[in-house]
Amino acid sequence: MDLTSSSGGGGDPRQIEETKPLLGGDVPAPEGTKMGAVPCRRALLLCNGMRYKLLQEGDIQVCVIRHPRTFLSKILTSKFLRRWEPHHLTLADNSLASATPTGYMENSVSYSAIEDVQLLSWENAPKYCLQLTIPGGTVLLQAANSYLRDQWFHSLQWKKKIYKYKKVLSNPSRWEVVLKEIRTLVDMALTSPLQDDSINQAPLEIVSKLLSENTNLTTQEHENIIVAIAPLLENNHPPPDLCEFFCKHCRERPRSMVVIEVFTPVVQRILKHNMDFGKCPRLRLFTQEYILALNELNAGMEVVKKFIQSMHGPTGHCPHPRVLPNLVAVCLAAIYSCYEEFINSRDNSPSLKEIRNGCQQPCDRKPTLPLRLLHPSPDLVSQEATLSEARLKSVVVASSEIHVEVEHSSTAKPALTASAGNDSEPNLIDCLMVSPACSTVSIELGPQADRTLGCYVEILKLLSDYDDWRPSLASLLQPIPFPKEALAHEKFTKELKYVIQRFAEDPRQEVHSCLLSVRAGKDGWFQLYSPGGVACDDDGELFASMVHILMGSCYKTKKFLLSLAENKLGPCMLLALRGNQTMVEILCLMLEYNIIDNNDTQLQIISTLESTGVGKRMYEQLCDRQRELKELQRKGGPTRLTLPSKSTDADLARLLSSGSFGNLENLSLAFTNVTSACAEHLIKLPSLKQLNLWSTQFGDAGLRLLSEHLTMLQVLNLCETPVTDAGLLALSSMKSLCSLNMNSTKLSADTYEDLKAKLPNLKEVDVRYTEAW
Repeated sequence: MDLTSSSGGGGDPRQIEETKPLLGGDVPAPEGTKMGAVPCRRALLLCNGMRYKLLQEGDIQVCVIRHPRTFLSKILTSKFLRRWEPHHLTLADNSLASATPTGYMENSVSYSAIEDVQLLSWENAPKYCLQLTIPGGTVLLQAANSYLRDQWFHSLQWKKKIYKYKKVLSNPSRWEVVLKEIRTLVDMALTSPLQDDSINQAPLEIVSKLLSENTNLTTQEHENIIVAIAPLLENNHPPPDLCEFFCKHCRERPRSMVVIEVFTPVVQRILKHNMDFGKCPRLRLFTQEYILALNELNAGMEVVKKFIQSMHGPTGHCPHPRVLPNLVAVCLAAIYSCYEEFINSRDNSPSLKEIRNGCQQPCDRKPTLPLRLLHPSPDLVSQEATLSEARLKSVVVASSEIHVEVEHSSTAKPALTASAGNDSEPNLIDCLMVSPACSTVSIELGPQADRTLGCYVEILKLLSDYDDWRPSLASLLQPIPFPKEALAHEKFTKELKYVIQRFAEDPRQEVHSCLLSVRAGKDGWFQLYSPGGVACDDDGELFASMVHILMGSCYKTKKFLLSLAENKLGPCMLLALRGNQTMVEILCLMLEYNIIDNNDTQLQIISTLESTGVGKRMYEQLCDRQRELKELQRKGGPTRLTLPSKSTDADLARLLSSGSFGNLENLSLAFTNVTSACAEHLIKLPSLKQLNLWSTQFGDAGLRLLSEHLTMLQVLNLCETPVTDAGLLALSSMKSLCSLNMNSTKLSADTYEDLKAKLPNLKEVDVRYTEAW
């Protein structure tokens, strides 16, 4: 009998194992030993390149021998060593236990009680056995083949050593010793022949728990630990607690070289893989803080730009399909966090319909005031009070990060009706009027939130510059994913405008089609950046380019033109009035396809076209194809006319000089930018009976000029204009006035009494929010 566990030139292998540091390196085989007779050690097994999956449970034969160590050789050669028990063993975190706790495995074997694990073979009875040395005896495990035996061997070694590490690092005393043990643990995980996710995750979780329980470490100790575990992070995601530790380091020391050298490959791996950030929010937060740390470096956004370039790769197409969705998810979460405190106080915040200032559908804009000016009788005043207040007090929401002030000038607009006997239904011209639901929207972010917003909006702009990423980016942003507070923030929408421009310039249909809303009744980027939209700041230049690219593709249909006529006819006419060729083509197509049914609206479109050279030329070409348009124009000019929102004095002059308006009776300039200078053109309208100047800059000088020439005017709306008593007194000469709205002007009580005495036909008057109220 040649029992190799106690013979050979190498001595007792248990002594070799015990003299090594905890989970230390492997010891080479002693010279003169025979491979079949020496207990197998890991260094020998690694030479064959075999890899094994970590066992959690399995079936194996068990034999337990109670003996002193010196009699082990006699027991192994004894003929009575024949009793083996089949057991289904489970390798738990703390012990080796059987599913049927009877016989040899009646009690579980704790890893702390296992002194050594060896591979055994002996003469005359070769078996695939493991020897577990425990106090007072030996546990023998017999596998079905050599591969399964080796798998059990490495799995037991791993479980035993991880158990020891958990105990050693759970109560640290000297951090230099702890750091040495962490390095040894990392080396063991990297050199283990086991292939399993838990092989690298278990050490990371041990370190994560260690850091969470010891929060008073110095910065240098933090960095040393991060550097020590860095090799494990190259192919593994950090656990949640470790992510939180990394986030803290990024916030406190963004300029540390650890951020660049250690965290960069970790974040790259996160972005390249299929990540469910909903289940792993701390991984997303770590990525977010890492990018913010890059932005804090001297080069700032240049470093972030290089990082984005490295994620895309040098070729024209990014080889990693998950990079873009993961980056967009990180950007959206970061931008959302900038407005989080305000979102949490949303109960006191204005709704998006109140903020968007004209983006809503016409059917949603229900006027809260009657269609005629209010009569000062008690019945009508009480009825008006039950409808709504015309002016809401300012809404202020303040927090440590955000200060928002929204001042409502009015909740709706009243539409003026014709004189008595005119019961015609409202036409498309009435729908062009846009009520400024909010006169001012001011959102102020804190310094940190402002830096975060600037960084991640810039990343979205960088992403939109890559041709291969642009279709997916447009698709991800089509259902607008930003909170309404962000859409009400002027800085955010102004910076994001670059991304929308890139979409509008892209000739591919799958890109520019994403400018439209994802479904009916929901606003898209096309609506938000059109004139009157909350994000429009360029008088319609971007809107015109979006319409141009959409009309150049498959959207040149009657359905698309109909949607423009219903929602954006005012901006289209305003831009056509200013010579935009795309909008001129749109108006001509509306006439050609019979999109507009109302005669007054058609006449206004014709007048708009004839006000510019390009429009006049295209309209003449259209008339050559459709003679009935000329017949319509010969019958006389429109009786009702509404100038689009944001129109100026020059726009009004250009329009009125383009044709005959001798039949015009109802003119609305509400919510435009006209001033008293336009009065010189208004006095040339002899048939004018109703004039709406609500929320314009029309002042006293223009009012005095009107009073001298438009003596037949019956209805006048001066609500929210800068007129004063000096101009209002001039109205005493307009004896035909029967309805007058002076809501929210600088009217005094004396002037009001004087007007009532001098205007005998005045029946309906609104003096709310004045001194005369």
